[in-house]
Amino acid sequence: MSIEDRAKAAAQNVEGKGQEVVGKATGSSQDEAAGKAKQAGAKVSEGIEDAKDKVADVANKAGDKIRDGIENTKNELNK
Repeated sequence: MSIEDRAKAAAQNVEGKGQEVVGKATGSSQDEAAGKAKQAGAKVSEGIEDAKDKVADVANKAGDKIRDGIENTKNELNK
C-alpha cells in the first residue's frame, strides 16, 4: 500500500475528529455526525489498505515458493 493512501486516510480521520469536536462544541448534530462519518470512512480506507498489503504479502510468498520449486526442479534435472 502506498504511503500516500495511508496519509490521506489519516488526514480524513483528523478532519473528521475535528469536525466532530466542533459539532459537539457548537451543538451542531449535523457537523458531529458528518465528522463521525469521515472517521468511519477513514477506517474503511485503512482496512482496505491493510487488506492490499496482506494480499501482496501472500502473493510474494507464493511467488517465492514457486521460484524455489522451479530452482529445485532444475537442480534435480541437472544432477
